Amino acid sequence: MNESVGFWRGASLVGAWFAAFTLAACTVAGSGSGSLAPGNTPVALAWQSKDGGSTGTMSARLPDGRTFTGPFLQVRSTARIDDLHLRPFWAGWRPGWTDWRWGPPGADFITVYSGRVIANLQAPDGPYLRCRFQLNDPRAGMSGGGQGQCSLNEGGTIDAVFPPS
Repeated sequence: MNESVGFWRGASLVGAWFAAFTLAACTVAGSGSGSLAPGNTPVALAWQSKDGGSTGTMSARLPDGRTFTGPFLQVRSTARIDDLHLRPFWAGWRPGWTDWRWGPPGADFITVYSGRVIANLQAPDGPYLRCRFQLNDPRAGMSGGGQGQCSLNEGGTIDAVFPPS
């Protein structure tokens, strides 16, 4: 009886370690750089995501020391993969195209990635920074890198680049 209790305690510890490792492995992050116009002064950018880079938190540190933080989101949509919705598109053809990924066999939905990311960041004292980016590899999310522009509601723009991480 005591041996089995010890076994289950050990198994629980291994399970807890594995769960913590898996959660930590799912968190991805990256950094980028930009320049604030007018003046062409450097801006530091960073992002963090728990879903592979499709959604998460982004921050931008301006030359005056202010930090803006807020959510980002990759714009995407889903479509049902079933006969009811797609049958008319395959009439006379084998379903799909060979160069399009339709998800794993038996999938009910496919995700269509626009390659666009939007973010709305705010400084503690109230100003906003609205951003839009085009991803280099939409399936990789922010991890694949991208470039875009942010607009400060007080005036000024930031041209930003995120290298693949």
